[in-house]
Amino acid sequence: MEGLRVTSWKRFGHDRLYVDLPDGTSVGWADRRSGDVVCLRPSYRDAVLDAIARHTPTAAPPSVPRSSPRRELPPLTPENDLARRRPGATLHDRLTRRAPGPLAHARLRLSRRPSPRALAAERRVGAELHRLGRYGWRVLHSVPLPREPDIAHLLIGPGGVFTVTTKHHPGQAVHVTPTTATIGQGPPRPYPLTSLTESTRARTTLEHFCAFPVSVHPVLVFVAASAVDVAPAQRAVRVYQDRQVSGLGSLTGVLTPAQVEEVYRVARDRRAWLGV
Repeated sequence: MEGLRVTSWKRFGHDRLYVDLPDGTSVGWADRRSGDVVCLRPSYRDAVLDAIARHTPTAAPPSVPRSSPRRELPPLTPENDLARRRPGATLHDRLTRRAPGPLAHARLRLSRRPSPRALAAERRVGAELHRLGRYGWRVLHSVPLPREPDIAHLLIGPGGVFTVTTKHHPGQAVHVTPTTATIGQGPPRPYPLTSLTESTRARTTLEHFCAFPVSVHPVLVFVAASAVDVAPAQRAVRVYQDRQVSGLGSLTGVLTPAQVEEVYRVARDRRAWLGV
């Protein structure tokens, strides 16, 4: 197919070729090290493979990754069903471990514990994501991880799988580069790298139990920021303000309805994430 552009992208230990439409929309990418190809839009599958093959004439033809043997989960039980968790469940648990008296509130401001406003922000984004249910999307909240707090939101639908990280910086201008986010005049923070780590963890977990490859894409959402500026080189992480996150609902062509339900079946089981 004429008009497709192939560009090289090397960051965060990855070496990829992205295939884009003339308007910049990515329709697929290839991992140069593993040879795996991900087609973001099935209708462009042949064109993506041809474009990558032309770009790497001396390399072996790329191939779509084969399905690997999957592990089986035991029947889901109510205590392990993450579909029951509300947005911000992990933050809520951390905030309510001790009754917040005046002294506790003062300590909260000086510590790294979450604030009630961060909880409200996570719930706000969760409410936006729940609206996508009418378009065939599934969403889970506060997905637990073994050594880290959680994945704030996991979105599964026709357009693929997304880990959604929420950051609350009210009234602040945010600038996001491929590796950091700068809030106002503050020091750079590694938010994009953290989002990438979360998406990689989610992909590894889901592919243990699904009978097909599961690409997981990171999303970083800034709640109540006055402005969010994204550097052109930032391609690995989708960056939104809270009112824009519902735009994910228009994405299609990656997972079939049956695949959406299979990924959701695995993802909602706590044991898949904690390895128990």
